[in-house]
Amino acid sequence: MRSYTAEPSLPPPGATPHARPHLSIATPASTPVSGSGPDSTVASASAPRAPVPERAAAAAPTTATAMTAGAQALNRLAAYINAHSHALLRVTVGIVFFGFGVLKLFPSASPAEQLAVDAATKMTLGMVPETVLLLSLAALETAIGIGLIVGRRLLRPALVAFFLHMGGVFSTLLLLPDAMWQPHSPAPTMEGQYVVKNVVLVAVCLVVAAHEWSRGDRSRAGNGAG
Repeated sequence: MRSYTAEPSLPPPGATPHARPHLSIATPASTPVSGSGPDSTVASASAPRAPVPERAAAAAPTTATAMTAGAQALNRLAAYINAHSHALLRVTVGIVFFGFGVLKLFPSASPAEQLAVDAATKMTLGMVPETVLLLSLAALETAIGIGLIVGRRLLRPALVAFFLHMGGVFSTLLLLPDAMWQPHSPAPTMEGQYVVKNVVLVAVCLVVAAHEWSRGDRSRAGNGAG
């Protein structure tokens, strides 16, 4: 009678054809699987250890973490600019006016010197000397710049002077049409572009003025409520 246990690849008689034979792998005697003997300590010490996921993640930050840190930095910068936006606008326009005013104190230092003098001469009907007009414009623009930079009690007078001065600046588009506009074309000349660009400064100072006046109204309302 044959023994089917000698051939592990063949199923025993009567077994299901699809069932796989159970093969047991013998463990070498020199490598203990379990136990508390000294060999088990040596085997566990020599076995490779898997890296700890937390340490790997801490050693090499992912791209998502870097992007999150960058977004947080941008949010903090945006919050800071939003909190100080009006002061930033006010100081930058003040620096521009202060610089242009100081340039007019030196002869031929400002490229708009002759244009400003010609317009002021027409507005004063030629009754004021050009030197006085130039020094007056220089002093006015310098004072406006200082008032905008310093702010506080100087801010409102500086804003009033600014808007009056801008009225005189834009009047040159009508007082000096030959210098402001190209012939046979509605396009402004280089001098005309120099004047037209001041609409940006007017818009900035309108924002600053609106914030200043609304803040004054809020402070008066708070004092009345108290």
